[in-house]
Amino acid sequence: QCTYLEIEQAERTHAVVLSRPAWLWGAEMGANDCGVCVGNEGVWTREPLGEAEALLGMDLVRLGLERGGSAREALEVITALLERYGQGGSCKEEPVPFVYHNTFLLADRTEAWVLETAGRYWAAQRIREGSRNISNQLSIGSDIAAEHPGLRERARSRGWWSRDGEFSFAEVFSLEKQPPRMEAAKARFQAGKELLRQHAGRITAETLMSILRDKDSGICVDAEGFRTAGSMVSVLPRDPALPCVHFFTATPDPSRSVFKPFVFVAGIKPVPQVRSPTFLQDPAKQIPRFQSSVDRRHELYRRHQAALELMEQDQEQGQKLLETLQELEKQGLEAMKELLEGTVTPCPEELADLFFDCVEAEMKFY
Repeated sequence: QCTYLEIEQAERTHAVVLSRPAWLWGAEMGANDCGVCVGNEGVWTREPLGEAEALLGMDLVRLGLERGGSAREALEVITALLERYGQGGSCKEEPVPFVYHNTFLLADRTEAWVLETAGRYWAAQRIREGSRNISNQLSIGSDIAAEHPGLRERARSRGWWSRDGEFSFAEVFSLEKQPPRMEAAKARFQAGKELLRQHAGRITAETLMSILRDKDSGICVDAEGFRTAGSMVSVLPRDPALPCVHFFTATPDPSRSVFKPFVFVAGIKPVPQVRSPTFLQDPAKQIPRFQSSVDRRHELYRRHQAALELMEQDQEQGQKLLETLQELEKQGLEAMKELLEGTVTPCPEELADLFFDCVEAEMKFY
């Protein structure tokens, strides 16, 4: 059972760790126990939006992670389900539908892909070197490694492409008149690209954390009641003997949040403090949907928000708290370095408790 649709079950699924809006089934980003990571963003294209309930892009993120043992396999899972079921339905927990199509970043230890969609149509680009970012717009040009079998015929039949010159997915399927939010996305996409370029060849987990915290670029948003939600950074070593380490904030606004490490091992200690409450009469599941609202914040989120208010009221106390949190994050990053350099070999129980212990420590500070 996905957010709106029920689809056929797979015989076996991978363990996953997900960062998701609490009301829906899918996720905005996550990783599985094979070292596959997937994240998505909304886009608006020439293909009409499906308000009819179908799969959400976020459902596809989770399905790709649950059913894909590699980035390429996750890509194949997502595109097959997209072609079969389509994408659509509201992506927001509000009575007025908010609908979009999706772009995805997929990576594992050895390869990375960008997948972009327009309705049931799609194009995928394989990233062979350097860095790549996405930001609420189509960005795959003519460098297409795989595509929907009917993609070009669709473009030709709609009069969007005349078969002259090369085929650029972004040029052909992007809207001629972009919605205002797309204009902001262009600047954000360029800024992200530039920030990655500045660190070319020496990008670390800390580099990515600092980019996700960048407010000038609009990558980190904290304005007009709209705040960047969860943030995630993953380190995927090429050596399969080393574990992948996934850092999650589990709280909004990464500039004032702590990235905490998570490693897949047997017997992971559950972390109820970052699991949102469930409701018997859930307005997201009752038809008509979203007629009322409930407080879905988990315990860490509540304490984090209270701390943010304190930081805004008392600058000095706020600064102190921020420094304490930065220290906590630094410890996590140092532990990861030791783990990946092989200078320490923690016992599996320690790794199983790692994320729990970090959340617990953060709760204590609040």
